[in-house]
Amino acid sequence: MDRRRFMATAGAAMLAPSGAGAQGYPVRPIRLIVTFAAGGPADLFARTLASGMSTRLGQQVVIDNRPGGAAGLPAIDAIAKAGPDGYQIALAGAAALSTVPFMVPKMPFDWETSLTPLTLVSRVPEVITTNAKLGLKSLADLVAYAKKNPGKVNFGSAGLGSITHLASELFKAEAEVDITHVPYRGAAPAVNDLIAGHIDMVTADIPVLLPQIQAGSVNALAVTTDKRIKALPDVPTTAEAGFPKVVSDNWYGLVGPAGMPAEVSGKIHAAALATLRSDELMKQFESQEAISSPTSPDEFVAFIKAERAKWGPLIASIGVKLE
Repeated sequence: MDRRRFMATAGAAMLAPSGAGAQGYPVRPIRLIVTFAAGGPADLFARTLASGMSTRLGQQVVIDNRPGGAAGLPAIDAIAKAGPDGYQIALAGAAALSTVPFMVPKMPFDWETSLTPLTLVSRVPEVITTNAKLGLKSLADLVAYAKKNPGKVNFGSAGLGSITHLASELFKAEAEVDITHVPYRGAAPAVNDLIAGHIDMVTADIPVLLPQIQAGSVNALAVTTDKRIKALPDVPTTAEAGFPKVVSDNWYGLVGPAGMPAEVSGKIHAAALATLRSDELMKQFESQEAISSPTSPDEFVAFIKAERAKWGPLIASIGVKLE
């Protein structure tokens, strides 16, 4: 989307009389499409956000779980093709907007022209871990070990092209080490094999690995975010460990169709931000080791562009392709 045109349209809308539809918005329930299955962390984020937004908008925000396809692209495509009246919005994951577009032959939509990015919702830091039996206590230890054993150190992921895969590839590139990828169908089996010693390293969302870290089954070497995490206060960030470019938070954001009237998108954005800043939501997010991350639409656009600039070249260099 041309942001200057968006802002000009928004300014004009503020000066001109609003249409009856936009002025009365919302007059019926709003559908929030979630590109993940019910019961997982993303579903919890969406339901907590929807509850607060329902109160603030005076209409129910109804969850519609639509998992499937590459990173939920079919569901986001449905939003891209929906009417811009504000009654259909979506919670999109990081992969759909910032990584998968570089892995598929053709995207079904163009995020800049087909969507209205509203706000970043949450960031979920990841943590680099190794099997405890290796005795590695820091990223420096891991780098030294990998360089002494080129090609023999392996890392697991939740699947080819997942954030858990790309996070370790980013570390591999920055540390200039030769380590081997072992893809799994989900993070849980990768973590199980890490504990068993079948693989050496896993980078994944903190909630997935925290119980194993606390039990001493795996060693946490660094969190891949810009600040230390409350749940792991003694674990340094990748920047503190000497790798400032190894930042790989998983994240979720709120999007709508392109062409939404400024008054409508403004009401949705205001309700989302008020909810994301509420104590109740932040407590719920913290239970999943997630960080509430409200932004302006322009800040969210800039964030997506920065993520794409980071992941695009890496994906091209390792040749990840999804059919």
